Amino acid sequence: MKRIRIITKQKQEYIDITEIIRDYAKEEFKDSSGIVTLFVPHTTSGVFINEGYDNDVVKDINKVLNRIVEKIPFDHIEGNSDAHSKSVLTGNSIQVIVENGELMLGRWQSIFFAEFDGPRERELWIKAIKD
Repeated sequence: MKRIRIITKQKQEYIDITEIIRDYAKEEFKDSSGIVTLFVPHTTSGVFINEGYDNDVVKDINKVLNRIVEKIPFDHIEGNSDAHSKSVLTGNSIQVIVENGELMLGRWQSIFFAEFDGPRERELWIKAIKD
């Protein structure tokens, strides 16, 4: 397993980590196949796959997540219940198929680390599971 350190700079931020994961897959799999599992060990951040070509898509995802949790009278006293809720919506793990050392992503797909309670120092755990 590999641990990637991610430094976020904003309260809400979406970081394209596709190239980091692509490099990891090439190194771990070389010419073999399997699955890469990504896991975020935090309760106020997440990881997801969506379009990475047009930055407006991620901006729109952010608007949707904010709209879903706006004006909710949360009970959690730390003041970051919106971040906890958004991490549930994005999820904290994904798997990506790897064939011959290459990530099997769709043409427009990218992998994003989502920060909802930054700025913070975060980790992303990555595990190669070979065929």
